[in-house]
Amino acid sequence: MDSMDKNFTDSLLNLAVDAAKEAGAVLRERFGKTHDIKFKREIDVVTESDLLAEKIIIEKIKSKFPSHSILTEEAGSIGGSNDVCWIIDPLDGTTNFSHDFPVFSVSIGVEVEGVVTAGAVYHPMLHELFTAKKGEGAYLNGKKIKVSKINSIGKALLSTGFPYDVHYSAENNLNYFSAFTLKAQAIRRAGSAALDLCYVACGRFDGFWEMKLSPWDTAAGGLIVLESGGKLTDFENNSFNIREKEVLATNGLIHNEMLETIAKAREQCQTPRKIS
Repeated sequence: MDSMDKNFTDSLLNLAVDAAKEAGAVLRERFGKTHDIKFKREIDVVTESDLLAEKIIIEKIKSKFPSHSILTEEAGSIGGSNDVCWIIDPLDGTTNFSHDFPVFSVSIGVEVEGVVTAGAVYHPMLHELFTAKKGEGAYLNGKKIKVSKINSIGKALLSTGFPYDVHYSAENNLNYFSAFTLKAQAIRRAGSAALDLCYVACGRFDGFWEMKLSPWDTAAGGLIVLESGGKLTDFENNSFNIREKEVLATNGLIHNEMLETIAKAREQCQTPRKIS
């Protein structure tokens, strides 16, 4: 990367960090207070805090890079240059936030010519900032992070989440959750995919899988996993794409074992049960 490219990437990450921290401060100040809660779908909520955090981030981006395009969870697509796209989840973990459960994050990834180049994920309640630039490693509050060295699922702490259509879709992750429950040391379901990915990156989790995700869930966190030495694919070991719905993130050492467990669970789910 030449100096001009590096300076540009630095400016992208610096803005992502500033925007994430400013939006996060607002979320932290509003945490625990009464929220105006609306339902986008049956169990998919949005609060006035989501919208305010998103507004803060968009205004900061547009003030410095007015020509850049933006993709956010709440506002959708905001047109601009095809070369640079900011991918934003202003409040990843809205259900947690609306129930006063202090696990949520602000996630901002920046895609340059189709490649996620910079990303920041901020946990406001713990003041933890995860960052990465492509090819330059991943960091937590400025300290370099690496994935864990756990080499078997039996010793692994895994994480996952469930899709918003879990009540009525047969593709609801319950088959995979059951399979991994019987294999892993333990599983956690924290409620913020961006944080789950960052926790794989820093070794708190050894593996994470989820389905029916969106680009704003994975853009920043996915880069942070890769830059920490982790592995990121879909459920069939294809290269990960933020616009695909499946993600499997691991420390690399348990990746194949997790893929095998997923494949077996999927096969068993599709096999008709015999009735004697």
